[in-house]
Amino acid sequence: MGDRWHVDVDRGVCIGSGMCAATAPDHFRLDTARQSHPSTPETDATDPVLAAAESCPVEAIIITLAGGGKAVFPPEEG
Repeated sequence: MGDRWHVDVDRGVCIGSGMCAATAPDHFRLDTARQSHPSTPETDATDPVLAAAESCPVEAIIITLAGGGKAVFPPEEG
């Protein structure tokens, strides 16, 4: 069984570029204010979700391991 991720978007940082929704449309959507939301806050670890986080120009997407909270993206420094 693979990892599960908790996906969150910091809407105070999100600028509504739509890169996440374009990169992983099954996992992200923009609301009427052009703020990103994960389609489901917990998901299987997948390349499209990670690619969406990496494509965000302001790193507003936060991915952690579900149940453990260890950072997946952005990676912890150190």
